[in-house]
Amino acid sequence: MLAGGVDSLEAMTRRRQYGEVANLLQGVMNVLEHFHKYMGIPQIRQLSERVKAAQTELGQQILADFEEAFPSQGTKRPGGPSNVLRDACLVANILDPRIKQEIIKKFIKQHLSEYLVLFQENQDVAWLDKIDRRYAWIKRQLVDYEEKYGRMFPREWCMAERIAVEFCHVTRTELAKIMRTRAKEIEVKLLLFAIQRTTNFEGFLAKRFSGCTLTDGSQKKLESPPPSTNPFLEDEPTPETEELATEKGDLDQPKKPKAPDNPFHGIVSKCFEPHLYVYIESQDKNLGELIDRFVADFKAQGPPKPNTDEGGAVLPSCADLFVYYKKCMVQCSQLSTGEPMIALTTIFQKYLREYAWKILSGNLPKTTTSSGGLTISSLLKEKEGSEAAKFTLEELCLICGILSTAEYCLATTQQLEEKLKEKVDVSLIERINLTGEMDTFSTVISSSIQLLVQDLDAACDPALTAMSKMQWQNVEHVGDQSPYVTSVILHIKQNVPIIRDNLASTRKYFTQFCIKFANSFIPKFITHLFKCKPISMVGAEQLLLDTHSLKMVLLDLPSIGSQVVRKAPASYTKIVVKGMTRAEMILKVVMAPHEPLVVFVDNYIKLLTDCNTETFQKILDMKGLKRSEQSSMLELLRQRLPAPPSGAESSSSLSLTAPTPEQESSRIRKLEKLIKKRL
Repeated sequence: MLAGGVDSLEAMTRRRQYGEVANLLQGVMNVLEHFHKYMGIPQIRQLSERVKAAQTELGQQILADFEEAFPSQGTKRPGGPSNVLRDACLVANILDPRIKQEIIKKFIKQHLSEYLVLFQENQDVAWLDKIDRRYAWIKRQLVDYEEKYGRMFPREWCMAERIAVEFCHVTRTELAKIMRTRAKEIEVKLLLFAIQRTTNFEGFLAKRFSGCTLTDGSQKKLESPPPSTNPFLEDEPTPETEELATEKGDLDQPKKPKAPDNPFHGIVSKCFEPHLYVYIESQDKNLGELIDRFVADFKAQGPPKPNTDEGGAVLPSCADLFVYYKKCMVQCSQLSTGEPMIALTTIFQKYLREYAWKILSGNLPKTTTSSGGLTISSLLKEKEGSEAAKFTLEELCLICGILSTAEYCLATTQQLEEKLKEKVDVSLIERINLTGEMDTFSTVISSSIQLLVQDLDAACDPALTAMSKMQWQNVEHVGDQSPYVTSVILHIKQNVPIIRDNLASTRKYFTQFCIKFANSFIPKFITHLFKCKPISMVGAEQLLLDTHSLKMVLLDLPSIGSQVVRKAPASYTKIVVKGMTRAEMILKVVMAPHEPLVVFVDNYIKLLTDCNTETFQKILDMKGLKRSEQSSMLELLRQRLPAPPSGAESSSSLSLTAPTPEQESSRIRKLEKLIKKRL
């Protein structure tokens, strides 16, 4: 059987009966395997060598046939496909794999020879502006191949894909060469056009071919790192990316994100990466111009109009900025996920800081005197008897607008950082960090809140000064609240509703404003309270009534003048209750008779949690006691004060211990009863 098979094989090879050879050769090789153990027998060894010789001859003969059908040099190729060659491919499948590779290589080389001539570096069509012509050429070639040779090669050879892949490698090398030579002529529009057309072509290849030939090892290194390691890419257009674009509408919605599993991604477009600095530089320039335009627009249009309907007006420019950022990011990530993305991030950082400084901080209204803030100016104003200079309605709205914008920028910068990390190569994630820029926006927010607090604070200063200048020892009867209280309430009612309406979208920062105001106003009120000296009994009662009125207004401050009454945040209420209760307790101690001494001192220790000699002396001054009387009382207080915790000074440690809520509420109840009696 083996001997007969070998004879037939040799005869068929000579007659080029490749169809029969393909079937027979496989059979002969299978039979030969059974004789493997008997290679010591000369006849068997001889047959084996004849089979090997037949295989070698077949290989050379088939290659010669292909060379004749598709000559690599000179004349145009003749009519092409034939059944002989089709069967020859089946034989090549069984022979040494190198034969198959040689056939493929020759055929593809011959197929692309025209391309290299047409698109030589010195040809007009070789430059980037005519890049479309290259891709049109190969598409025509692929159609031509399918029509003429589609049936000639076995399907599993994936010849069409191999032609396309080789075309890509050639194109990438050629483009890289011409771009190096003519680097100075590359403009950003031209570069983006070329990249866009190239990535489109890579997308076309991915639709048409599976990419099975790319895993041959040699091409492995040409693939870009597989972006599919990124769990976020599948769900690219999520609400987050929509948020980036905000209400401005997403500019680049039609541009679909590149499919994460495109095996052809970067197969040609990698050659553009060294030239992406052109793109990065142009984005730098564009963003610089954009910021300048924002500055000019702001000057021309003035601050955003007061907004009382749906909360603070975010400056439209910030949405524009982030829409532009998103467009650049998507575009750049389609061009490269490597170093260019890091370069782009650095530019993003630069202009986020510029936006924060030039558009936000730069447009915050200035306080009246630069050196000492509002305090000096308000003191000067008092002397003239007029009110402290306050921000206008427009200025208040502007501060709130800048605060809302900074908050929007802060949140969106965080999203931007996450998106950039998703887009960039895993090895570069560490290098993307926008914390510094987020901190810059946080600083703008703090400055804005500080300005709003200072403004209201300064407006209330003249009223507190008036309070401390009143002759409290001459008050004869307790009436309604004093004029200074009415003045403070008026200022609160003027400012707070504007601020609240304009910060409706950022409730937490409105709460921060309320807390900072309470923390600033209440200690100041108590300081002025100590200046009211001496006080008669009736004077102290009137002050207690005033203090209670202020406390009620402060507790209501977050929703003052609002149709919707919201419960004030607990954190805020706690500060007001603690601070104003202290003021009420100070007045209660002032009202108490100072005889017998022990009862008075114990009452003071009981009512004021932060009792110390300094506060006690101030209370004695308010009562109008002489220094000689005070010394014995101070001595008694020192004896009766509870010992401070070791190592801490009595005043500081005691002032830190806050009363428990139970103590506070019982005190408040007593006080309210007392006020009702007075009324």
